[in-house]
Amino acid sequence: VQLQASGGGSVQPGGSLRLSCAVSGLSLDYHALGWFRQAPGKEREGVGCMSSGGGSTNYADAVKGRFIMSRDYAKNTVYLQMSGLKPEDTAVYYCAADVRMAVAADSDYWGQGTQVTVSS
Repeated sequence: VQLQASGGGSVQPGGSLRLSCAVSGLSLDYHALGWFRQAPGKEREGVGCMSSGGGSTNYADAVKGRFIMSRDYAKNTVYLQMSGLKPEDTAVYYCAADVRMAVAADSDYWGQGTQVTVSS
């Protein structure tokens, strides 16, 4: 199983980025997929989670209305579209997969992380 996160970068406040998480070795139909982030000196926090099969998606309050998760079954890839970015969104973003209904800090499968920096 491999999760390959990409798409991070530097952007000005109010800008947008789209993160990708290419998944191999497991099916998006049977695994929840999600995104976490960790800012310097802070604990890793959940950003969004899409249940297996895409039945439901939940977001952290801090990103609701600005971030949207989607998945492409043909490419076995999950995306995190981020808009209205704020400096407090600066963090390393990780994707995760879990055979349970949702991802969690103890999920079995993790991507390597991609840096997002929001500054003027």
